[in-house]
Amino acid sequence: MQMVPGIPQGLASPARASDSNSQFGSAGQSAVRGGLQPASAPLISVSGLRKEYEAQKGESVLALDRIDFDVADGEFVTLVGPSGCGKSTLLQILAGILPPTQGQIVLKGSPVTGPRREVGVVFQEPVLLPWLKVIDNVLLPAVVHKLDRNKYRARAMELLALVKLQGFENRYPYELSGGMQQRVAIARALLSDPAMILMDEPFGALDAMTREEMNLELLAIWARARKTIVLITHSIQEAVFLSDRVVVLSGRPGRVVDVVDIDLPRPRTFQMLSASAFGAAANRLRDQLMVRGGTIE
Repeated sequence: MQMVPGIPQGLASPARASDSNSQFGSAGQSAVRGGLQPASAPLISVSGLRKEYEAQKGESVLALDRIDFDVADGEFVTLVGPSGCGKSTLLQILAGILPPTQGQIVLKGSPVTGPRREVGVVFQEPVLLPWLKVIDNVLLPAVVHKLDRNKYRARAMELLALVKLQGFENRYPYELSGGMQQRVAIARALLSDPAMILMDEPFGALDAMTREEMNLELLAIWARARKTIVLITHSIQEAVFLSDRVVVLSGRPGRVVDVVDIDLPRPRTFQMLSASAFGAAANRLRDQLMVRGGTIE
């Protein structure tokens, strides 16, 4: 099956009726989610992962080596590391887009050998089709897989409300700001009701104020949708603010050098940026990145 950028491969059933009754907003960031640790049977498990690329003259480039970590159901985990350390490659392997050279990824008890309907992907760019209206961009996975568009339209409208774009369903992408376009991409990734969302630096192109706003929006979406999220960022502050845990990768070849638990309550607020626990986590990440291959910003 051909991979369509930014579109989940395969669709599950529309959302359960109970999902639409959940409370939305920062209050929805339930405190019980803070500090969640991997369970005995994690949602996704990565073990012995290695990725090599063929280079010129028959040489190979080692991008990732000895990657091991688990992610629990409902957890928010962020990946950080120096530029070029293989973060995006790792995310594409988790999504089943790229095969590993060695090692295994197990999702919900079965190996990942290709794109799965349990995984939604949000890339650095929204990848919206400019000739389609917002609602049609969200519904694109249903069209690609020849599913009943009318059946999924109600869910698409619910998702647009979730990402605070109700009333924009008949607009075109050029009529939206960068942050609004990325919200459409998030809604599209959620259409399949996946168990996990993979996000490759989705807010990197936004201005600072919009990025902070999208951080809060993402936490609210995560709380209501009850999905596992694995996110890549180049911002230490963003990593600490959003996450239950932060996985630190070394410079190329990327290896896991630290896993930092974020000991902050939920819901998260920007007042926490001055908390001692926030500063301690940020300093630990910064120290690791300085030692292991340079800063990430």
